[in-house]
Amino acid sequence: MDEHDLLMKVLDKLWRRDKTLSTAESCTGGMVARMLTEVPNSSLVFWGGVVTYSNQSKTRLLAVQPETLKRYGAVSPETAREMVLGMLEVSGTDYAVSITGIAGPGGGTEEKPVGLVYIAVAGEGRIEVKEYRFLGDRGEIRRQTSWAALELLWQSLP
Repeated sequence: MDEHDLLMKVLDKLWRRDKTLSTAESCTGGMVARMLTEVPNSSLVFWGGVVTYSNQSKTRLLAVQPETLKRYGAVSPETAREMVLGMLEVSGTDYAVSITGIAGPGGGTEEKPVGLVYIAVAGEGRIEVKEYRFLGDRGEIRRQTSWAALELLWQSLP
């Protein structure tokens, strides 16, 4: 399935089930929201999203616990989980997607290299958090991450 087909299939599945979606993005800077809003009538299912690039925005807007950020870091499955749950709470949508990662070129470490990304999808009482490791420059990592988020959402929708 190509990228356009994936986007349309995600939106169609949400439309048919009368479900809504919100996004909480960090390293992608709103790319998933941009992709969704390029489709006419996506506002029927897409509530909107937030770009929580700093730790402060994660805590203030999504209620990510400062202790989580201190203990595990902004790029962790724990933070992705708290981000997605916070987005569900803020938006009241049926589903939410969160993304946190290191797009580079700097910021990576041996333990958490550039390209490390965590994506979470939550909805209808379920949460899935998945780790990815992408290669490429900053733009390529952000693009791959955005499409991976849509793919994980597609797989998570019943």
